[in-house]
Formats: sequence, C-alpha cells, structure tokens
Amino acid sequence: MPASCPVTGAASGPVPELFSWEFASDPYPAYAWLREHAPVHRTTLPSGVEAWLVTRYADARQALADQRLSKNPVHHAEPGKTGIPGERSAGLMTHLLNIDPPDHTRLRRLVSKAFTPRRVAAFAPRVQELTDRLIDDFAARGSADLIHEFAFPLPIYAICDMLGVPAEDQDDFRDWAGMMIRHGGGPRGGVARSVKKIRGYLAELIHRKRQELRQDGDDDLISGLIRASDHGDHLTEAEAVAMCFVLLFAGFETTINLIGNGTYALLRDPGQRALLQRSLAAGETGLLETGVEELLRYDGPVELATWRYATTGLTLGGQAIPAGDPVLVVLAAADRDPDRFGAPDTLDLARRDNQHLGYGHGIHYCLGAPLARLEGQTALATLLTRLPDLRLGADPDELRWRGGLIMRGLRTLPVEFTPSAPPQRV
Repeated sequence: MPASCPVTGAASGPVPELFSWEFASDPYPAYAWLREHAPVHRTTLPSGVEAWLVTRYADARQALADQRLSKNPVHHAEPGKTGIPGERSAGLMTHLLNIDPPDHTRLRRLVSKAFTPRRVAAFAPRVQELTDRLIDDFAARGSADLIHEFAFPLPIYAICDMLGVPAEDQDDFRDWAGMMIRHGGGPRGGVARSVKKIRGYLAELIHRKRQELRQDGDDDLISGLIRASDHGDHLTEAEAVAMCFVLLFAGFETTINLIGNGTYALLRDPGQRALLQRSLAAGETGLLETGVEELLRYDGPVELATWRYATTGLTLGGQAIPAGDPVLVVLAAADRDPDRFGAPDTLDLARRDNQHLGYGHGIHYCLGAPLARLEGQTALATLLTRLPDLRLGADPDELRWRGGLIMRGLRTLPVEFTPSAPPQRV
C-alpha cells in the first residue's frame, strides 16, 4: 500500500501519514487527528484519485443518507479508477453498490427477500454445521491460522449455499475469492482476473438454472431472482449476474474481517473475553448480541464506506465539495467519535447505546447484515466454547493487515489452544 505524502491542513500543520503499512496496523490515531482538525479532508489516495474523507459521526451519517451523493461512477471523471477492480471490464457495473433509485429500489426489493429474518433464522443450523466442521479440522492440532482455516472459508461456503452454487463448485469459488483477498492491496490485475472468472461462472450457472428451473423447488437466491425476472420484475440477465457477484463479493470479505478482527480484539482484552465466556457458559445470548455490535463498532470489517460522488456542489461538515468529487465516509473514524460514543477507544461488549455505522446507514444499509451477524455470533460463540483457552500464537507486532482501501482485516491470525478431539455427532 503506497504511502501518501503529508498534506498541510488548514488548522494545525501536517496531516498524519495516511495509507502506509504502519497506518494500516493502527489507523485510529490518524483518524482522531482528522476528526479534530480536518473532519472533511481532501487527500490523494494510493490509486492517484483525489477524494474527500469524512471522519465525524454526524457528518458521516448525513453523507451516507444524502441523495446528492450518488453511488453511480458515471458522475466521476475517471470511473475506471474507483469501485471494485475489474467490474467495469467484466460488465458487472449494474449492482447495488453502483446505482441509485429508482433502479436501486427495484433491485434491492428483489434481493431483499433472501435476507428476511425468517430466512436467515432458517439458515442458522447450516451456519452452525459449517462452523463446527471447520473447527473439527484443526481442533486436535492445537494451533491454527484462524483467517485461512476458519474466518475465510465459513462465509464463502455460506454465501455459496445461499446463492445455490453446487457443492462440487464451491472450492473453485474459494480459490477465486482467495485471489481477491491476496491481491486486494496490490495490482488491480490480480483481482480483475478473479472477477472475470467469477463473472463467467455466474453467467453460466444462471443460464443453466433458468433452463432447469422448477416452480416447486430450488429455494436458493439465484433461482428466486430468475423467478422474479420471469414474472415481470424486469431483472435482466446482466443485472442478475452483477447482483450475485456483489452479494458474493460483499458477503464474504466483511464476515472474514468481522470474525478475524473480533477474535483478535477479544484475545487482546482478557477481561472482556472472560466476561463473554461466562455469559455463554450460562446459556445467555444477550452479551453475545451486544458484543458483536460492539466489535463492529470498535474495529469493524469495513473501514471506509464504498464510493460516493457529488452530483452537485454541496457543503458537508462546513466544507464545500464540488460536483463530481468522490466522497469516502470513514466508518472506522465515525464509530470512534467521542462526540457520539463514550470511551470510544475502549471495548465494552455490554455497550447499549451503540448505533454504529459498521454496516452503513440509509437506503444503502448493508442488505446482508443479518446473515453476517448470524455468522459472526455463531463463529465467536463456538470458538470460545470449544477452544476455551484460545490464545494468540504470535506477537501482535508481527501480525500484518491486508492492504486496500475499503476493507480492514488481518492477513493471518495464528492461534494456539489445548488440542481436543472433535465431538461425536449423530
């Protein structure tokens, strides 16, 4: 991740260095400086694009819901330099992260049926089954890399199941997704190749499912989107492919980081971790639920909200933003704003007043948040119950965070624990 050059702020000297590897390890001091001295700050990103960073909670919440800030890259002079690498060349632009109403309203309505509380609750046994199976694979060994062996495959297999990707093809998805993770902070070409492979597979799968569709079965998301399209909701095949792609893309990396960052935070705070373990041992769920929300606030999986573009000149946080300029809302900074959260740099799993922005706000609030919460709660509860003496297997200073602009997550998370045999299951 290239380092940015220090820039002089209007109020108080040089801005802390942004986007360096050191910054990635702990961006929160720099974000605190920006909140205080330059809360809406124009900077040059590693890609060379100039954009505004919004760091205060009140401004962030306003920006996330401001209809003058479009999600459509056509409003930017160089749309190929923003968004998901490779999506433009692969014909994947017409998805929820790139469109505004009324198309956004239509597409979100179609796909929202897959993430109702009832449907997510019905998926809970499958998430638990996947969680147990993955832990079984390393429980007897006494050590593991929780990113590659647990946090990464769990959401991949879960979203593949929900989409309707056949079991025999899911390891291919795991490989392609792995390429996207590994290349996330490096050359865009590595991600673009994975995007092209995923796009080709999804197009073929959607075509095949359309040919074989049964009206009384096939309860997966892709089949549901095809039925909606066939019944007059005007979902084109290109839209269906783009929709499935963004659900996969957004649905796995956020959950990887939620599980990885959350576990890491708990391992570094023995008091909070012990509190949660006692609550779980007592059969309670309340602290687990508030705890996952706090982990989303404290060191969440999405550092910056996805791209927005000013469709007209506007003022945000007292700063004039010209039409066409990109705006990036820094969720990680907003969620540690002391004007909104008491003791914001302290992990408090019992925190109640916690309207964090970890999954956004407004019409673009994360559609898959209920599934991610289910996966996060299941993963953390099962890890802490089955591996009660879980501990870091490396010095925190040795851990490295993945490069990239939007997401925040560890490359690896080595852990150690007392080996245990997998339980016998019927």
